[in-house]
Amino acid sequence: MPVFDFSATDNKNQAICTYKTFASSAPVASADKPIMIIDHSQKKWPHHANGAFTNPVKRTSFEFTEENEGSIAADILEIDSRFVALLKWLGENHIQVRLSGENVEKGYAVYKIRENAVSVGSKLSASDGFLEFMMERLFASSAPSEDPIDEEAEADGDDMKLTSLQSITDFITCAGRTLPDNIRLWARRNLAVANSHEVTVEERRHAQRALSIMMNIQWKNHYFESIDPVEARKILDEELYGMEKVKQRVMETIIQINRTHTLPAYGLLIIGPAGTGKSQIAYAVAKILKLPWTTLDMSSINDPEQLTGSSRIYANAKPGIIMEAFATAGTSNQVFIINELDKANSGKGNGNPADVLLTLLDNLGFTDNYIECMIPTSGVYPIATANEKSMISAPLMSRFAVIEIPDYSPEEKAIIFEKYAFPKVLKRIGVSPEECVLTKEGIDAVVEKHMHLSGIRDLEQDAEHLVANALYRIETEHISKVILDGEHVRKLLY
Repeated sequence: MPVFDFSATDNKNQAICTYKTFASSAPVASADKPIMIIDHSQKKWPHHANGAFTNPVKRTSFEFTEENEGSIAADILEIDSRFVALLKWLGENHIQVRLSGENVEKGYAVYKIRENAVSVGSKLSASDGFLEFMMERLFASSAPSEDPIDEEAEADGDDMKLTSLQSITDFITCAGRTLPDNIRLWARRNLAVANSHEVTVEERRHAQRALSIMMNIQWKNHYFESIDPVEARKILDEELYGMEKVKQRVMETIIQINRTHTLPAYGLLIIGPAGTGKSQIAYAVAKILKLPWTTLDMSSINDPEQLTGSSRIYANAKPGIIMEAFATAGTSNQVFIINELDKANSGKGNGNPADVLLTLLDNLGFTDNYIECMIPTSGVYPIATANEKSMISAPLMSRFAVIEIPDYSPEEKAIIFEKYAFPKVLKRIGVSPEECVLTKEGIDAVVEKHMHLSGIRDLEQDAEHLVANALYRIETEHISKVILDGEHVRKLLY
């Protein structure tokens, strides 16, 4: 665990910094992994302690408020680097807090900081759940860079949403270097615009809206936790029948992530006839990665501005679909499912949507015209689907690992209908297998209908029709069982 020494001498009226920082990305704190260590050489501090941080007024210390002894100051010896700016903000604004900690060999190990319920904070946002919000965000963030924290350094920190300028301002101050550098600088510039009286009301409104969007997104680093291969394979087998080539490629991706703890440089492009389960594969991968997902339907996107957003020079300006996906997910790590990639070259007049996709897929960052900031995309994993390989441009194709899916054979369709589609519909409608019995001749009749049709999407629709009809007969004819044989299936489906 790296430790950085920021201790300083008292030059005239200069405040004394008594602590060292350590880097941590732990999602929770404990006495073994505390937020900070406070000197306990004067006395052993209680498990719960009230008081306030005094930095940077005199020295980096915590002033304990004791019932019978008044206030006693104790130096802060160590601080998790993610929390430095938050503690500085608490001290500057004289906000009363309640610590929870334990006395260990090194000092008083603090693992929880809450607002003191009996005090009234001097900051508007401090009395509105802001401190709890900041603690959650900071624990979810990664350790900032190992450079010494300068005078303007700030630390990151979710049920609360940042909308008011006061809460946004305080968040930027407390989030500091746990925010990506370019986003931190962008936020300062936009905050200046939002507070300025030298620009139009419209410009201030756009700046505040952009800040609210960006600051409510958890900007994570590119580190990915290991994924259980056994659980991943179980999900694939439950979601997909056959498709061993696809499953093998997904498992290779999982093993690669576990070795490097980063996403692969290339996403997946799944090519095959309509209805072969391409989107289902994408959803299964998102489930395995435990990431939120968003869908980009390229058949309905014919203007690049739909993806990139519109400039703030327009009164009705707004972010694009990609930026809205980040805002909805609330995190920079997610799966983008790009449906019908072969339709991405069908721009009409204002440019080509495919060109915008290239910037998203290169993992170099994406710029939205409304936000006007480079958005990190290293945590984005793209999975695209397409029907026609020949319709995809070479630059787009080169950004993916390509998997081609052939159509299903009649034998595979029979197994999928019997083992997957039909039982799935029975469960959804609430009909037991004893009430609705499907014979082999009935299965053959279903497959016969789909002999010359591509994909398997219609199999589930036919299963729905058959089971719904069986339920209707059970309820209206007061019978206990319906047998779906070949004749019955043909009568309903042909």
